[in-house]
Amino acid sequence: MTKLSSIKNKSKSNQLNKKSLVTFLILFLFSLLLILLCLSVGSSFIHPFNVINHLIGSGTGEYDFVINTLRLPRVSLGFMVGAALGVSGLILQGIIRNPLASPDIIGITGGASVGAIIFIVSFMGTVSVQWLPLAALLGAAIVAVFTYAMSWKDGVTPIRLVLIGIGVAAAMNALTTMMIVLSDTYSTSTAYLWLTGSLYAAKWQDVNSMLPWIVIFIPLTLLFSRIVNVKQLGDDIATALGVRVQLYRMLLLFISVALAGSAVAYAGGIGFVGLIAPHIARMIANRSFAVLVPITALIGGIIVVLADLVARTAFLPLDIPAGVFTSGIGAPFFIYLLYKNRNM
Repeated sequence: MTKLSSIKNKSKSNQLNKKSLVTFLILFLFSLLLILLCLSVGSSFIHPFNVINHLIGSGTGEYDFVINTLRLPRVSLGFMVGAALGVSGLILQGIIRNPLASPDIIGITGGASVGAIIFIVSFMGTVSVQWLPLAALLGAAIVAVFTYAMSWKDGVTPIRLVLIGIGVAAAMNALTTMMIVLSDTYSTSTAYLWLTGSLYAAKWQDVNSMLPWIVIFIPLTLLFSRIVNVKQLGDDIATALGVRVQLYRMLLLFISVALAGSAVAYAGGIGFVGLIAPHIARMIANRSFAVLVPITALIGGIIVVLADLVARTAFLPLDIPAGVFTSGIGAPFFIYLLYKNRNM
């Protein structure tokens, strides 16, 4: 009986792995098609075959500026930003064990916003704008450390971290609003555009600066997949199994902050992606954390790229910030989650 049970479990595991692989491949192919569509559609239409010829080096050079300068950096940055936000939200939901956790909800995005607004209001014009991402990252890191420290009482419990994070997020939003109200007109307009979340005027420099954060921290997340799976059983069981709960929670929180902070630093306040993407991933894939990481990254990238495509084409010649559309989807989704988990 034991041998038969082992064979059945192994068969079930193989089926889950195949399903996850098929899901990943479908999302990957959809991502490629979406990127191709984004490179084709805009104020001027380029036939997809011409885009493909250009990308493989067989083009005439007619579309160099439109594709290489205007569209490809924007699409690349958008996909990386979405992937970073999605995985950041997945980590938070995993370590906090709360379906409502995301970088927006517990104050990480708010901290990045405060850092960026301080830079815009106080240093814009005197210091190079290239330092703006660093200011946003620093703000996210400071707020994350503050939230974690305030949550500490013989360790950090998930519910305490969420509740204090929500309070800190509200305080950061109030501080951001106050700074905008008290600043001059130019700083106010710049700050509002950044806060809304826009990929407008994305450059290869931004893509190259964002890439190391993706290449380092998303694979690093996979190294902790078994730890997160065990932590899903609860802190007491994880501790009994030899997991150093507080240490790994702090390390995973650091990775989440690094991903969310870098995304906000280069694209502004694109909200709710970190909340939505992990939930969609769980609906269509195996709930193992190692499987969810790459699938969530793809879904996050798809959400941001799709939102940006609609933002820059639906209201031509206006270029609407992508964050408007992610928030338009995310806010009702957040209300739905609140209703669904009202008895938690």
